[in-house]
Amino acid sequence: MTKTAERRPAAAPAPTAPAPAPAGDRGRRRLTDQLRAYAFLLGGLLCFVLFSWYPAIRAVVIAFQKYTPGSPPQWVGTANFTRVWHDPEFAAAWRNTFTFTLLALLIGFAVPFLLALVLNELRHAKAFFRVVVYLPVMIPPVVSALLWKWFYDPGAGLANEALRFLHLPTSNWSNGTHTALVSLVIVATWANLGGTVLIYLAALQSIPGELYEAAELDGASLLQRIRHITIPGTRFVILMLMLLQIIATMQVFTEPFVITGGGPESATVTVLYLIYKYAFLYNDFGGACALSVLLLLLLGAFSALYLRLTREEGDTA
Repeated sequence: MTKTAERRPAAAPAPTAPAPAPAGDRGRRRLTDQLRAYAFLLGGLLCFVLFSWYPAIRAVVIAFQKYTPGSPPQWVGTANFTRVWHDPEFAAAWRNTFTFTLLALLIGFAVPFLLALVLNELRHAKAFFRVVVYLPVMIPPVVSALLWKWFYDPGAGLANEALRFLHLPTSNWSNGTHTALVSLVIVATWANLGGTVLIYLAALQSIPGELYEAAELDGASLLQRIRHITIPGTRFVILMLMLLQIIATMQVFTEPFVITGGGPESATVTVLYLIYKYAFLYNDFGGACALSVLLLLLLGAFSALYLRLTREEGDTA
């Protein structure tokens, strides 16, 4: 009896790799993908150019013109810069702006950092206190300024009422030439406290806890742990926030506009408030744009420094 041979299925042919596309097709496909991506971005780019770059370029042009709405502009060269330079309020505005920035750095750096240290050490109700600290940021700036204007009222304001209750001498607060600028710094610090605290808190929580445990075992005190672990571990965040705070406080406007109106005796006139006065009170748009260009150059230098430091940090990471 013969045994039939078993039939084995034929082996499937090995898959062949697709032939590579010609170089011309790859180039066209890449170009199509790029055009499609830019088409999606076109709306955002147009808005950015229209509402950001065009006004900035237009302001630079008007800075060298005599510009009055309703009449053709006249090219005057650097006459606008010369005129604002000899304005008596020019030096006062820059002095007040730099003083405000310095005081905001001294107060606005120490207070958020200390609050972040306290919140980082809490064991209970962390979420509640974070909301409380961040709450002022959610209040509109004008509403916040109006609340503080009532708080600083020299007559029935809450600040002087509290001082009277404690049998302490009252103050003119925002109405005094020597206290008005400091009062505005307190308002700005309070209004922007929450965001800075949360950034510091995130930086503190990124430091490994083993470092603190090892320092405690070695007998390091609280101040020593802050000096040798906390500050070195957050130095980059501290530096970045300081630069951003300089850029922001050099553009202070809401507080002097709402609370003091630039007074008393030009004690709280800032550069941005002086720009507002030139444009909307004096109807001198050429002078306003000249001041804007000077402020733009200064803030551009700080922005370039910020970008350089962030790029160096990204290269070393």
